[in-house]
Amino acid sequence: SSFARMFVQVCLYFYCKCLWRCLKFVVRKLTGQCELQRICYNTKPGAARTMKIEASLKGSKSKRLQTSVNVHPDAIEKTIDDIMELKRINPDINPQLGVSLQACLLQIVGYRNLIAEVEKLRREPYDSENPQHEEMLLKLWKCLKPNSPLKARISKQWCEIGFQGDDPKTDFRGMGLLGLYNLVYFAEWDTEIAQQVLTDSLHPKYSNVQQYLDFNYFLFLSQLSKAEWEKKKFDKAIGYSFAIVGINITDLAYNLLVSGALKTHFYNVAPEAPTLTHFQQTFCYLMHEFHKFWIDEDPLDIMEFNRVREKFYKRILRQLQNPEMALCPHFAASESLINM
Repeated sequence: SSFARMFVQVCLYFYCKCLWRCLKFVVRKLTGQCELQRICYNTKPGAARTMKIEASLKGSKSKRLQTSVNVHPDAIEKTIDDIMELKRINPDINPQLGVSLQACLLQIVGYRNLIAEVEKLRREPYDSENPQHEEMLLKLWKCLKPNSPLKARISKQWCEIGFQGDDPKTDFRGMGLLGLYNLVYFAEWDTEIAQQVLTDSLHPKYSNVQQYLDFNYFLFLSQLSKAEWEKKKFDKAIGYSFAIVGINITDLAYNLLVSGALKTHFYNVAPEAPTLTHFQQTFCYLMHEFHKFWIDEDPLDIMEFNRVREKFYKRILRQLQNPEMALCPHFAASESLINM
């Protein structure tokens, strides 16, 4: 039974594939345009167009077209010429087609190269003997705690910004330098929000109660018994370790990238090749949104972190399934994305 089912599925696959190729041939004869032309002329620039072009090239029966999505960025212009020649398209009659294909290939090839760059950073371990690594770590502290000098390189003070022990290098094992790069970028380019997120992560509920007291002191006290007030005063259940969560959100962003889910966002915001800066800006957005999501979820304690993270991850995935979607940053580090 299983063999028969598999045989039918294989036959159906080849039938559909042949039928699709025949349909494409007929449509080209009727319209005078190949599939690449129809996509470029009938789909607006952005993720919708680029993803269709990518699927068309990968699904082509021509090896030259299949490999065009893997060329070096310097070879893209030559690749466009080869595609035009292979498809028998006159570039003088169709000048805009070459421009559109070049933009799409820059995004496609750029996304692949970005994965390689991010992977390289992820695999590079933090080295306390490397002056550049140490300099970045100290910059993270200075950006987040400008008014609190670090007394020593090995210090319990690191726990104040969410590391687990007195030496942060042990916390970067999972994401390597990528985790540090992202945290420093967030703290340096979006300092005000990063500092606020850090403060809230330490004692969000207590902070909210204190703000409420400032405006409604007598009313608030009249509604709480002494026991209830003491409970609320020391309730820091939804706090979390800022740096550790930042490394965890780096892992989330990394998974979105390598799975291809971030293509929708990058193809909509990067007119050409997406870069590491785009990835770091996306991390800033995810960090900020996760913080709001965490507070809205109002977890009982930090043990609910995995549940909240998974729910947040699924929400971002649903958003990115929309080809029109661009994660809409609303913080200083990503104003350039809005301008794009």
